[in-house]
Amino acid sequence: MAATKTLLITGVSSGFGKALAQEALAAGHRVVGTVRSEQARRKFETLAVSNAIGRILDVTDFDAIDDIVGNIEATVGPIDVLVNNAGYGHEGVLEESPLAEMRRQFDVNVFGAVAMMKAVLPYMRHRRRGHILNITSMGGYITLPGISYYCGSKFALEGISEVAGKELKALGIAVTAVAPGSFRTDWAGRSMVRTPRAIADYDDLFDPIREARLQKSGKQLGDPAKAARAMLHVIDSESPPAHLLLGSDALNLVRQKLAELTTEINQWETITRSTDG
Repeated sequence: MAATKTLLITGVSSGFGKALAQEALAAGHRVVGTVRSEQARRKFETLAVSNAIGRILDVTDFDAIDDIVGNIEATVGPIDVLVNNAGYGHEGVLEESPLAEMRRQFDVNVFGAVAMMKAVLPYMRHRRRGHILNITSMGGYITLPGISYYCGSKFALEGISEVAGKELKALGIAVTAVAPGSFRTDWAGRSMVRTPRAIADYDDLFDPIREARLQKSGKQLGDPAKAARAMLHVIDSESPPAHLLLGSDALNLVRQKLAELTTEINQWETITRSTDG
């Protein structure tokens, strides 16, 4: 059996966070999970009497994060793995979606994750070991009309994760961006914020996409428990990847995107090269 680790997972009340916490506890690891209410904290701690430890935290409460991480280090023990799972999806045509919705999307999906990273890194750097998993999305590679703010946040987290991994590798700290495809979580259901439609010019493009997403919710190909076991495999790896796709749909769609991008780059190569001095 792999060595027992202490995992700090944000957003363990549902989705990948809940599935990963359950699988990690079943494997004998200790899990500190963040939730947003006292009721959720008590519910989480019933999963394992001594190994499931709840902390109340909204990842957009940036001023609270350092103290909570410091308290975990002092009272629970060294954090071996940070999993930035807390996040949600915003759906809405760009022209129709208020900037306030974009700020909220980035506050949770990007700034919250980065704030958590910055809080754990002094401890991990001092110990010269640690692993950070940032849950991104295939939407950090591919795009669809109607989720520009969401894709923007996940593209950002993919890039930040890759840079951080390069900065931290020599210090014994690994960073893995985990990009799931479509899984049976609440992402397209109660966890999604939808901006009301207003401009008829977008109806033909966007309405079928929204309807297909609603119909598919709960019937997606991906199994969250299997995703959790895949993440535990990565956590146990001696040489974890910088990027990990989860799900055959993510694999196929990202490969298609990369092929299309290569074709376009080649098509415009002459113009690209023409700007050299």
